Amino acid sequence: MQELDGLKLEITQEYDLLTRFFEKNGLEISEDEPVPTDTLKCWKISDGDTLVAAAALALREGRYILDGIAVEEPYRKLRLGKMLLDLVIEEVKLRKGDALYLVARAPVFFKKSGFEAVAAAAAPQFFECFTCPQYKVTCHPEIMKLNI
Repeated sequence: MQELDGLKLEITQEYDLLTRFFEKNGLEISEDEPVPTDTLKCWKISDGDTLVAAAALALREGRYILDGIAVEEPYRKLRLGKMLLDLVIEEVKLRKGDALYLVARAPVFFKKSGFEAVAAAAAPQFFECFTCPQYKVTCHPEIMKLNI
C-alpha cells in the first residue's frame, strides 16, 4: 500500500469491484469473452472508502493486455492514469513480456506512453470489439500495442 496525498494505492483481488468501476467510467466489459482471460494483477486507488482509479492486467492467449484502466473525472488531472499505466507496464516487464495490448477509446493518452495503433487484421483476434455489431459502425476504438 502506498499513500499519495490522501489517496491510497493498493494491489487488489477485487476484480468484480473494478469491473463495475470500469463500466461506470464508460468502458465496455463483456462477460462473453471470445477466449479465456487470466486476470494477473489489479491496482486500485481510493480516497477513503471511494474508489477513484483502477487498472487491471490480464493474459489472453499468451499475450498481455490492459484489461481496463479508468480514473474518476475529478481526479484526472492528478496523473493517476499515467501512474497506473506505468505500474502495468512495469509488471509486464517483470514477467518478461515483450508487448502489451489494449483497446483504446482515448488513444492519445496511450500514444503519449509509446503505444501504437495496430491494424485490425494484424491485431490479436481475441478482443470483444471484433465480434460487436457496433464495431466500426458507431464505435471506433483503436487496438494498440506497446513493444516492451
